[in-house]
Amino acid sequence: MIQEEFKFYKPCELLQPYVRYYWVFSSIQLLNTYTFPIGCPQIIFHKRTPLFIPELGTTQNKLTISGQVNFSSHLQADGNVEMIVAVFYPHTMNTFLNAPASSFYNQEISGYDIEDKQLNELAAQVFECKDNDICINLIEEWLLSRLSNTTYDTTYRVMRINAAVEKLCVAPHTLVTELSSICCLGKKQFEREFYLHVGMNPKEYSRIVRFQKALWLMQHQQGKTNQADLAYASGYADQSHLIREFKKLCGYTPLSLLEVSTPYSDLFTTPI
Repeated sequence: MIQEEFKFYKPCELLQPYVRYYWVFSSIQLLNTYTFPIGCPQIIFHKRTPLFIPELGTTQNKLTISGQVNFSSHLQADGNVEMIVAVFYPHTMNTFLNAPASSFYNQEISGYDIEDKQLNELAAQVFECKDNDICINLIEEWLLSRLSNTTYDTTYRVMRINAAVEKLCVAPHTLVTELSSICCLGKKQFEREFYLHVGMNPKEYSRIVRFQKALWLMQHQQGKTNQADLAYASGYADQSHLIREFKKLCGYTPLSLLEVSTPYSDLFTTPI
């Protein structure tokens, strides 16, 4: 019997500007894994045992909305896991939900708590279906139905914040004033819009981007990490800034992280 299995799915063309990918994970082994802030919100369907997060002292609901976080955490389960996850771009999840992304900041919220009847009906269908390929189709149909009801104003606002997110991913050190100019908004209005769609303010999100960019570089340098070069390439002010931020976001320095795990950037890696 297979102990663990991952499977990734690419979204349909219409959803590709909004959904990065879907993944399905099943395991019959005890699970205790350490995760870092990834910079992307998720909707999670647990078909068997939900995950426990000791740092929050909470167990995820069968239907969980996982927002932007600025801390690392453990994910634990008793070995009876089967989960389906929709991973969104940093600024797109609230296109499909009746709640702003800021509502989920640093939290694991039950999808049932946002009182969305159609989302609840989708969850019931997913939990009743044994074929995960069909489950992905059900999720896509639901997302497409929500997208078809999106107003032009909502779409435009998402596209505007997309420009700022793309700029941050290229240059995480970009000033908020420049980001607001890119979006043709005043600084305060831009910060409100960014917080509404992304779920954290621009300066805080830039910290996650720098961290994930550094992980991506480490991932592709095969362990040959010069911290001064890594700091410069990732947008940190200097090596001390890099080390300080790494300790805050994952509990390790870049070099000590290499001793306990293989670096992997969820934000800058598309597994399909």
